[in-house]
Amino acid sequence: MTSIFGSPATYVQGINALQESDQYIKRLGQKAVLLADPVVLKIVGNDYETYLTTHGISVKKVQFNGEASDNEIKRVAGIGKDFGADLVIGMGGGKTLDSAKAIADDLQVAVAILPTLASTDAPCSRLSVIYSDDGSFEKYRFYDKSPDLVLIDTAIVAGAPARLLASGIADALATNVEAKAVARGNNQTMLGAQQTLVGNAIATKCEETLFKYGAEALASVKGHAVTKALDRVVEANTLMSGLGFESGGLAAAHAIHDGLTALHGPVHEMTHGEKVAFGTLTQLYLEGADQERFEKYLRFDLKLGLPTTFKDLHLENVSDDDLLKVGQQATAPEDTMKQMPFEVTPYDVVQAMKGVDAYSREVQGLA
Repeated sequence: MTSIFGSPATYVQGINALQESDQYIKRLGQKAVLLADPVVLKIVGNDYETYLTTHGISVKKVQFNGEASDNEIKRVAGIGKDFGADLVIGMGGGKTLDSAKAIADDLQVAVAILPTLASTDAPCSRLSVIYSDDGSFEKYRFYDKSPDLVLIDTAIVAGAPARLLASGIADALATNVEAKAVARGNNQTMLGAQQTLVGNAIATKCEETLFKYGAEALASVKGHAVTKALDRVVEANTLMSGLGFESGGLAAAHAIHDGLTALHGPVHEMTHGEKVAFGTLTQLYLEGADQERFEKYLRFDLKLGLPTTFKDLHLENVSDDDLLKVGQQATAPEDTMKQMPFEVTPYDVVQAMKGVDAYSREVQGLA
């Protein structure tokens, strides 16, 4: 089996990187669709449109409607085609960025990914997670190449809500856990190939960085300070996790996240990373992790304020029938549970989730 390592063509990270980005953007195109949601447009997108225009780039600003769905992708791709775009710039969070990649692929033009948060590992990958219009997981969409540019301004990240950085840490913390599971089963990565040594090395370094600097970085964001710790964690959340999950593979943690999208109600108020946090703990339970290993992740999640119980997920009174829906979605053929080194059934998922909830409550004195 072939081994593949994927990465964006260029990765740029630093303070005020947006205001120095024209040199990178101009290499990719002259007529850009700028995609961002209303909040991001207000905070930075409108000013960035002016910046690009001032530097000789024609811009068609498009407001993202909130869901990385086929319908939204087709809508914006149509606007880009009419505009004659030769570049798509996605600015914002994970779903906006995943949509930008899909739109650029439909138009067969370059794509620049400009995260305004370090809340997911979506930016660097050559795939998108596609949802239905109502927010339920549908599929992964894969591309022939990684983004042409990923550029992240750490000053903007430092001004974002701390909850979102914690969410990114949770998403990134799954990287090594899942890569190790894929390695044990000698299974495929998200590139449809075997792991590379460098992919696994990045996943390991990602986890090491998060445990060393995660709490300091979160405190920095609460104080809107751009510190060395924050810089390291932004790189771990964005670059290391992005390369590590793609070239290392996904397994149960992200499949559990996808399973939770099968439910309705307040659970949808949780971020991607928050649901992945619970998914990582569930994967550890599925693996039969010993107490020392499990508590290393559990106590770190608790320190960062991440969800570790059903109550935290707004599922305090969840029924076994609903948990079975999660298990059925998580073990669907198109999801990544199949990359675990052993067979996992929907029943196994239910029992592992219940085990995580019970143990966390006991550790916290809530049982």
